[in-house]
Amino acid sequence: MEDKKSLDKVSAAGLLVALGIIYGDIGTSPLYTLRAIVGPTNVIDAEVVRGALSCIFWTLTLQTTVKYVILILRADNRGEGGIFALYALVRRHARWLTLPAIIGGSALLADGIITPPISVTSAVEGLRQLYPTITESQIVTIVIGILTVLFLIQAFGTSVVGTAFGPVMMVWFGMLAVLGIGSIAQDPSIFVALNPYYAYELLVEYPGGFWLLGSVFLCTTGAEALYSDMGHCGRANIRVSWAFVKVCLLLNYFGQGVWLVNHANENLNERIPFFQLMPEWFLTVGIVIATSATVIASQALISGSFTLISEAIRLNFWPKVRLRYPSVQKGQLYVPSINLLLWLGCVGIVLYFRESSNMEAAYGLAITLTMLMTTMLMAYYLYSKKYQAWGVVLFLSVYLAIEGSFLVANLIKFPHGGYVSLLIGATIAGVMYIWLQAFQIKLRLTEYVRIDHYLQSLKELSRDISIPKYATHIVFMSNAARQSEIESKIIYSIFQKRPKRADIYWFVHVDTTDDPYTMEYKVNTIAPDDAYKITFKLGFRVEQRINLFLRKVIEDMVRNKEVDITSRYESLNRQNVIGDFRFVVLEKFLSFENDLPTFERLIMNAYFSIKGFTTPEDRWFGLDSSSVKVEKVPLVIRPVENVTLKRIPS
Repeated sequence: MEDKKSLDKVSAAGLLVALGIIYGDIGTSPLYTLRAIVGPTNVIDAEVVRGALSCIFWTLTLQTTVKYVILILRADNRGEGGIFALYALVRRHARWLTLPAIIGGSALLADGIITPPISVTSAVEGLRQLYPTITESQIVTIVIGILTVLFLIQAFGTSVVGTAFGPVMMVWFGMLAVLGIGSIAQDPSIFVALNPYYAYELLVEYPGGFWLLGSVFLCTTGAEALYSDMGHCGRANIRVSWAFVKVCLLLNYFGQGVWLVNHANENLNERIPFFQLMPEWFLTVGIVIATSATVIASQALISGSFTLISEAIRLNFWPKVRLRYPSVQKGQLYVPSINLLLWLGCVGIVLYFRESSNMEAAYGLAITLTMLMTTMLMAYYLYSKKYQAWGVVLFLSVYLAIEGSFLVANLIKFPHGGYVSLLIGATIAGVMYIWLQAFQIKLRLTEYVRIDHYLQSLKELSRDISIPKYATHIVFMSNAARQSEIESKIIYSIFQKRPKRADIYWFVHVDTTDDPYTMEYKVNTIAPDDAYKITFKLGFRVEQRINLFLRKVIEDMVRNKEVDITSRYESLNRQNVIGDFRFVVLEKFLSFENDLPTFERLIMNAYFSIKGFTTPEDRWFGLDSSSVKVEKVPLVIRPVENVTLKRIPS
């Protein structure tokens, strides 16, 4: 209930934070959207400009305002938003929903690789207005330098820099509005483009006009961020701040429209409509503000990618890679491996396309897929919440038609660079699919046994002084969800691999919940002072610090006199010394004794190949490395059967 209250509360600080971290992508789109629409012909056509402005207005209204701000922000998972949070709300209703979640999530990550290069390059190219002789290579060098610094500072956290994001973006949107108003004052008749007839005329009657939708779509590419970052700012703050942001964006777009109409039938050439609105004396300041805004847009997208990956890990969509928390501030997350991959991807995009006009061809195609997938998941969410059937069908029909049109129009970009974003997205989706399939194969075929069947054996082993004591307390990490069960491999490790004698055996299972911030646990006393099973219920956004959590649980149990953890060695027991704890993590490898179907064999081979580059299990669970034993056990998924050996006389 508290989450709902904070979600729907408006505050000045919340509005400023929303400006700083949510609107970077959509807020910097005026830098390149109209230029991309006019660009293919390079000759400014007044009819195209008015039609484009009408399309932009109605796209921002229907796609961003109605779909995201009004409708989809309703679907919060305890205050959290985003495609994976939406998937977590509906996944128990239908397994096929996994596919749109994977496609949408991977396309969103692919977008995260293209947005920083196109935004920063578009701003830096403003230097051509000041220095016409500046070369393409010099611009590329400056862009790569800015992006490199941006990725380097991620390791230190962005809480300090983040405090400046809101005010800088406030200045940026204020500048957009002022520049737009100054231009519109010369010809207020540009507002006739608000009439949807101009959009219809461009898309239906103008030759090739429909295909311009691919460029029109650039004005709303950041709409998904409004939903993804709901947890940082709250629903009410987003809705209120969007009203201000939308007005500023439209004023600037229509201001650019006035300049373009006034220069109808001229060649656009190297001129960028956005920078043409600036007086010459303001250009340097304007370029600095624009570059700052694009850096903030890139920063927000990088942070969003980190959050997306952390959610994907908890939902078994992504390998367990190292996560770091640079500060105590909520949402502060750093994923070193993803930071490196994003930097390499961004630098590669800049070097490959070199100019923002070339990047526009790759941009937009991937994010259209994300929006389509969000529409499907949202429709199912409305259906599961018993909304009126006609309303669900209307929502699905309208937005499949709108986004389907954008997707078809964006497909024209495929041979001109769109294949790059799809290739990146397909690679990410491939990793997600392999990881999920491998998880399900292991889950389906891992053998579990009841703990109580081995209880007497555990007690006898604990008291068998002929076997050297392994530790006072042994803690096994278990995948068994049922409190009464553990993996047969754990029994094998205790009794056969090397008998592990201990005074108390602890079995720990971590259950990742669909609720993002759950932190609960259950204790199952299998045998007092002999064996316990602890199940942690942790939200998909909670860092798994099992060492710390287990210590807290045991402290509570000692306080309640449920367990005695003092050392069982006589000399140490008299001194009330706490017994030592030893963690055992079973790390599986693919056994040679497998006779898998071809498809499953390929999946498992790919899974273990990827796993070799990921964080070890003990570090993932946040265990103290000095007290952890990692045992490699064969994963015999399906043993070879009917092996015929013939004995010959010696």
